[in-house]
Amino acid sequence: MTTTTSGRRSAARRAGRQLHGGPGTYAVLALFTAGSLFPLVWTAVAASRDNYRLARTPPPFWFGGRLLTNLGTAWTDAHMGLALLNTVLVASSIALGTTLFCTIAGFAFAKLRFRFQNVLLLLTIGTMMVPPQLSVVPLFMVIADLHWTNQLQSVILPTLVSAFGVFFMRQYLVEALPTELVEAARVDGASSLRVVWHVVFPVARPAMAVLAMLSFVQAWNDFFWPIIALTQENPTVQVALTGLGRGYVPDQAVIMAGALLGTLPLLLAFTLFGKQIVGGIMQGAVKG
Repeated sequence: MTTTTSGRRSAARRAGRQLHGGPGTYAVLALFTAGSLFPLVWTAVAASRDNYRLARTPPPFWFGGRLLTNLGTAWTDAHMGLALLNTVLVASSIALGTTLFCTIAGFAFAKLRFRFQNVLLLLTIGTMMVPPQLSVVPLFMVIADLHWTNQLQSVILPTLVSAFGVFFMRQYLVEALPTELVEAARVDGASSLRVVWHVVFPVARPAMAVLAMLSFVQAWNDFFWPIIALTQENPTVQVALTGLGRGYVPDQAVIMAGALLGTLPLLLAFTLFGKQIVGGIMQGAVKG
């Protein structure tokens, strides 16, 4: 009995100790970190040079003195201020709408029972297999009939709900939300809206944070549909970047400066809210 007790205590002490990586672990992490940061660093290096130096061999591997000049040129030529404002509005609206509607739809598919439930779920998932290029012509016809061309709602409304988001939230709520909790709320007289607001949303908060992050990044980087629906007079960041470096010899340094301007807000957002995002992911991963 004494041996068993001491064994349990030693196992508990081992479980409470923090794991430490060896030199090989740090070397691998440093290698992956350097590989991940290299594209961003190279973009900043290229943005600080001129077009002539970028065309020479070997290419530059350190910063030059034209970073502020190229950033100013890209800001002016691409209307980057308006583009950043539009992109923040578009990406935030899409992230908020996708998170809200997909959570509600995921809850319906996960915990409610209604006719043709499985058929509707299969149809929703099946839309993920349809290439988005097939819907461009009818979608643009609808936008043109509504006189929404070159307006932000033409980019926001078609992407407020995604099949991936519905499936993602449905799979999360199947495991994370006990059916008994929903039934208890019903017994207490809660309406469907109150069940969603007071029961579903608190339980689904970690998955909602992940879905909002993915939707925001995807909307920020989206190029295919915005380049069709918008113009240089009212662009998002990706549309604005297409107007840079035009001419017989494109100015690659200015293009890199514009790409750097379009990337910095995402880096700032992850710097400010990275801990909350990771905390939400870990909260959903750990069950106790």
